[in-house]
Amino acid sequence: MGSRMVERLVHRGPHGSGHKELDEAWLGNRYLSIVDPQAGDQPLSGGANRDIWLVGDGMIHNHRRIRAELGDERFYTDSDLEAAIVLFEDHGPAAFERLWGPFALAIADTRGRFAVGRDVLGLSPLYWAKAGDSVLFASELKAFDKSLRTHVEPFPPGHVWTPERGLEAFREFPGASPVLLQSRAPHEDPPEWIFDAVRETLIRAVERSVTSRQSVGVLLSGGVDSSIITAIAARHSANAGRRLKTFAVGLAGSGDLLAARSVAEHCGTDHRELVYTAEDAIEVVPEVIAGLESFDPTLVHSAVPNYFVSRLAARHVKIVLVGEGADELFAGYTHYGRHDVGEELHAELLETLKGMHIGGLQRVDRVAGALGVEPRLPFLDLDMVELAMALAPEWKLVTGDRPAKWLLRRAFDGWLPDEVLWRRKEQFGEGTGMNTVLCDHFEDTVAPEDFDAEADVLQPRLRTLEELAYYRIFAASLPGVDAQATVGRFVDA
Repeated sequence: MGSRMVERLVHRGPHGSGHKELDEAWLGNRYLSIVDPQAGDQPLSGGANRDIWLVGDGMIHNHRRIRAELGDERFYTDSDLEAAIVLFEDHGPAAFERLWGPFALAIADTRGRFAVGRDVLGLSPLYWAKAGDSVLFASELKAFDKSLRTHVEPFPPGHVWTPERGLEAFREFPGASPVLLQSRAPHEDPPEWIFDAVRETLIRAVERSVTSRQSVGVLLSGGVDSSIITAIAARHSANAGRRLKTFAVGLAGSGDLLAARSVAEHCGTDHRELVYTAEDAIEVVPEVIAGLESFDPTLVHSAVPNYFVSRLAARHVKIVLVGEGADELFAGYTHYGRHDVGEELHAELLETLKGMHIGGLQRVDRVAGALGVEPRLPFLDLDMVELAMALAPEWKLVTGDRPAKWLLRRAFDGWLPDEVLWRRKEQFGEGTGMNTVLCDHFEDTVAPEDFDAEADVLQPRLRTLEELAYYRIFAASLPGVDAQATVGRFVDA
């Protein structure tokens, strides 16, 4: 069964595959070598006797610190994931508490120990299911046999599972018990050091994301989030004697393409763009939904341009930086503007962040993963999330003189042209022109009487003709999946 599951994920790892069979565990992987292409193949072995094995997704941001603390002589490769092996040798499942970054890891050794853990934000994908006496884990729904798909669920972020102790949380979600950084009058401007902290924390997050032997690019939508990431990464690349690559896509004349060109020119990047047609977008929707493993219209609208831009980037780089997460941290979406009480806004931001692993993060991972590139998300670096969720939520409220994400924009004043830095928020699908194109076409594929008969297949019920059209494609491409348990859906504001 393990071999079948691995082969269904060949798209996630174009550089090779491997497996290791132990007495009570089977580990398999399709890998994309990034940090140590020579010795970082998976399953990765380590420990004093090289009898501990690991497979997984993601990146351990604090692996250098762990190496320094534990002694470099205990490591055999330059792979960041080996830090998890050496910690596991010393601490067992408690090792996950000390890992910082996006990860989903399975570790087993010849002594019979086995543990699976996922980062607290759920940045790296992971699902699990029980099959008789066995427990199965995989990065995508499609890895599981059809007969098991009704039992598959997302593995909860911030948890570790062992056969002996079951499921246990190892870290509290950032902002769940807030220690807020605020002045005596939070409706006044924050002190200047707050802007400095936001700026410097994001700069460090970007620099961690681009530390690699591999070429790095940015998926540049022209919105403020990806533009800020571009401005930081371009300065970092220039200081290292390189020119940053940026990529943008859209329908002819779309707002995103025009804004991205402006940012690329301002930052001096090596910029590439792709103009696609409405017919191109409609044609790839079945492939996108099958890869995305979702039918939510908001996700589909953004996943289609994300597919084109990731495919473009994959011809030139292995790693792409993405602006995902800023809207959830700094209240960028329009519906957050209805709040006028900071506590209520903080609660909604927290709830949204907790659901991202089966929402927006799913789009980022699946689309890039299907095309052989690794997405990195500086805004969702754990340091950045902890800082943003500790800020007084009153500073994130939309007021007459404070537009959405005002605090973030102010922190990067002077880094971008004003027309970009203060550009009105557009969803990726809106800025690229996808929303209307896809909605008009796929609504026409469903008869109203069919909608009345089929909309109650899920609760809450399917909302539109377009969503039912996508659900039909989803069900055909992933037969047996319990969409109620595995698919996140954006709620209507």
